[in-house]
Amino acid sequence: MSQRFNIGGIAIGPEDPCLVVAEVAQAHDGSLGTAHAYIDAIAESGAQAVKFQTHIASAESTPDEPWRVKFSPQDATRYDYWKRMEFTEEQWCGLKRHADERGLVFLSSPFSVKAVELLKRVGVAAWKVPSGETTNAPMLKRMMATGLPVILSTGMSPISEIDTAVGCIKSGGVPLAVLQCTTAYPCPPEKIGLNLISEFLERYGCAVGLSDHSGTIYPGLAAATLGIDILETHVTFSRKIFGPDVPASITIKELRRLVEGIRFIETMMANPVNKEQMAREMESLRNTFTKSVVVRIDLPAGTTLREEHLALKKPGTGIPAARLPELIGRRLKQAVTADSLLSEDKLV
Repeated sequence: MSQRFNIGGIAIGPEDPCLVVAEVAQAHDGSLGTAHAYIDAIAESGAQAVKFQTHIASAESTPDEPWRVKFSPQDATRYDYWKRMEFTEEQWCGLKRHADERGLVFLSSPFSVKAVELLKRVGVAAWKVPSGETTNAPMLKRMMATGLPVILSTGMSPISEIDTAVGCIKSGGVPLAVLQCTTAYPCPPEKIGLNLISEFLERYGCAVGLSDHSGTIYPGLAAATLGIDILETHVTFSRKIFGPDVPASITIKELRRLVEGIRFIETMMANPVNKEQMAREMESLRNTFTKSVVVRIDLPAGTTLREEHLALKKPGTGIPAARLPELIGRRLKQAVTADSLLSEDKLV
């Protein structure tokens, strides 16, 4: 059983609502104004946290870093692209202040030790370890030294690497969450790996969740039924926007639906239904929708009831429909008119 902890004032634990993290990543395309616009949109969606990525090209890459996908006609190299994605420390502080003002937890994934130090000064609420940094022990140790919770993505790692990273983080005594993640943009349904969520919970005994790159709301909703602690999903203003993460992102409108769906699921899961109690609570409704025994035609007093005399019709305030067979052969004490409900006081 995972232990309860706190990220930016939000409790993370088995009985707590799932923390929904909206991942902006590079969707801002290097525009500070667009980055701020995402904060406003995410705050209005109902998500609790906004997450960016902090790239410092000279600290994380060489000029020879190859393109994953050559998508940018304005950047000659991937290194140039990372340079264009950089914000200054002052700009990062401005984004953090804006998130605070909108009531959002502020997170950003560092891709170098230098980025860790920058974000430490800016003031993140927890550390998000990107999938490509799982084996970066020096960076993990810098993170642990802050005492902040660590959220570990596992997108490209075999179990042995995850074991090592989890062991390293746990040795630092900081709270940990392990997210199932598949590094595919977009990730097809057969590679989502929801089965790994329960395996991680059993194996590591920590908070668990999903980092989703499917570009749909379905994995997040399905994972919510498993009781995940954290869901991270990429967001975009539109699927027509430029950028490498767009195919793996959901729109802001879809994010709102996702959050609503997760809260709906959580309420369902937290409220198991007792059918007997429910039936008692619905007694008045049952009388409206169920049927009673009625007579088909006018019948005089003394008539011995036959099957063809009787029918079942609403409302259910008379003799219940289930009792119809036992009324065959009973005798009328008084005359009854067609479509009237039978009652015991009319029978001998």
